[in-house]
Amino acid sequence: MPPLCYNKKDDFIYYEKGFSVFNMFKKLAKSLREYKRPAILTILFMIGEAIVESLIPYITADYLINEIQKNGENVEMAAILKIGLILVLMAMLSLSFGGAAGFTSAKAAAGFSKNLRHDLFMRVQSFSFHNIDKFSSASLVTRLTTDVNYVQMSFMMLIRIAIRSPLMLLFSIIMAARLGGVLSLTFALIIPVLAFGLILIAKKAMPAFHRVFKKYDRLNESVEENVRGMRVVKGFAREDYEKKRFAKAADDICEDFTKAERIVAFNNPLMNFCMYFNMAAVLLLGSYLAIARPESGVMIGQMSALITYGVQVLMSLMMLSMIYVMLTISAESARRICEVLDEVPDMEVAKDPVKEVKDGSIVFEKVNFKYAKDAAVNTLSDINLNIASGMTVGILGGTGAGKTTLVQLIPRLYDVTEGKILVGGVDVRDYDLETIRNGVAMVLQKNLLFAGTIKENLRWGNPDASDAEIEEACRLAQADEFVKTFPEGYDTHIEQGGNNVSGGQKQRLCIARALLKKPKILILDDSTSAVDTRTDALIRAGFRTYLPDTTKIIIAQRVSSVQDADLILVMDNGKIAASGTHKTLLASNDIYREIYEQQTKGGEDHAEA
Repeated sequence: MPPLCYNKKDDFIYYEKGFSVFNMFKKLAKSLREYKRPAILTILFMIGEAIVESLIPYITADYLINEIQKNGENVEMAAILKIGLILVLMAMLSLSFGGAAGFTSAKAAAGFSKNLRHDLFMRVQSFSFHNIDKFSSASLVTRLTTDVNYVQMSFMMLIRIAIRSPLMLLFSIIMAARLGGVLSLTFALIIPVLAFGLILIAKKAMPAFHRVFKKYDRLNESVEENVRGMRVVKGFAREDYEKKRFAKAADDICEDFTKAERIVAFNNPLMNFCMYFNMAAVLLLGSYLAIARPESGVMIGQMSALITYGVQVLMSLMMLSMIYVMLTISAESARRICEVLDEVPDMEVAKDPVKEVKDGSIVFEKVNFKYAKDAAVNTLSDINLNIASGMTVGILGGTGAGKTTLVQLIPRLYDVTEGKILVGGVDVRDYDLETIRNGVAMVLQKNLLFAGTIKENLRWGNPDASDAEIEEACRLAQADEFVKTFPEGYDTHIEQGGNNVSGGQKQRLCIARALLKKPKILILDDSTSAVDTRTDALIRAGFRTYLPDTTKIIIAQRVSSVQDADLILVMDNGKIAASGTHKTLLASNDIYREIYEQQTKGGEDHAEA
């Protein structure tokens, strides 16, 4: 169960009973690693700075001001200069400690956040599709950026201010009590008032800060969807709607931050009130005792030191309240980060994994599958299938028939719920994940190209591919011709998502990328839907010559794309309704025959490249 619970009615996040925030930060501290040394040095520097700063007012009051008051004109200048030199050296020492702590804390905090982002990213990379489905992409981006930033700031505060402030508070109270005597009792009045006020302010601000993070997810989601779907947004003239949607998400964040900052803003006036009250109390009481009751022994030095210590005490309390607020904010960020770090990849790694895919044979044995364990109905039911290595298999079926789900089980993007899948005679769960996925090349429905040159995108299939191999793969995928029309050819820059090439061009480049892997199994998930039938036929002909021993699985909407396959599967409602060649299915299966007749009588689609 999550350590923080959400009260939907009050839109408030609260800690579960028995949950330890310390354990959560202890988990995050594992990302510190090589930056432990600068973190420890920062703590030592902060201790040194606190000790020196606490001693300066004491020495100033007792050895300088009081000496001058006692001896008046008879004071020795040599002694005064000696004390002054000591104070200068102490001030320089304090400055050195503070400067060194600033350097080491920055190094430790930046390094910690770098490692934490690395750990988060590596964890996400280890997830199966099922794990990834639990988090939206916008939420993962927020966790890797905003949440890590908050944790980084809190970590820096912990090793600097959270060390310095309590020590300054403790040392200042001790020194004030030792030096001030009865005057130090003014602290007993003002410290509880300030402490209570600061804690109350922090508690009032907490709920607003908590709500912000889910709203950050919604804001990022709005931006991400708008950028990715820009063509659709403009095509439907929905710019105004998207602007309003973004503005609402931004206004929600602004409203919560304004509410929280408005509450936190009371820190300064409360601090100033307490500070000036303390100064006035010390001056009034001290002056009265010094003038009316000289036997009390109150001197000017004591009054000066108590005012200084009072400021130090109050500033320390204020900084502690800010740490409390910051830790409260970052506790929610830390929880969201730990959700990702604690997410256990649901694909168990074999103890002695197989490191080689022998061939492209595929066997489904009584396979059932559902995306959620508690789902009432299977997405795939009773799948039994035997595909020999080198075969070409076509898959047809309506939307939601389970075609994509079926092929995603082969490279183990999901694990079967029941039954087993053998590739090359070995259960896919017994393979090393990298091995099985390198042995299977998939060209998905949503073709994705990355920012970079065409060559860089194609070398995702084979990092060591030569220029000649790249060009050959593109010729087979019918991409070489249009690539050479670009002024920079294969060095043409592709924008993020491949937005500067057409849908058909993007599909052909993705097919070329898959061909460069020279896989044991090649899966095309409706990957030629944006090319015309002639180009589609040329691509399939290239497969036969370039990858004769590779098992080819083609999911398509057009019968013409699969009619020359060795085996055609007709899927319906998560089951294999029929299987066979084009000729046998025409004679025996009503679904296949209906699809074929609709397409041939109505004329085949001629999608433009």
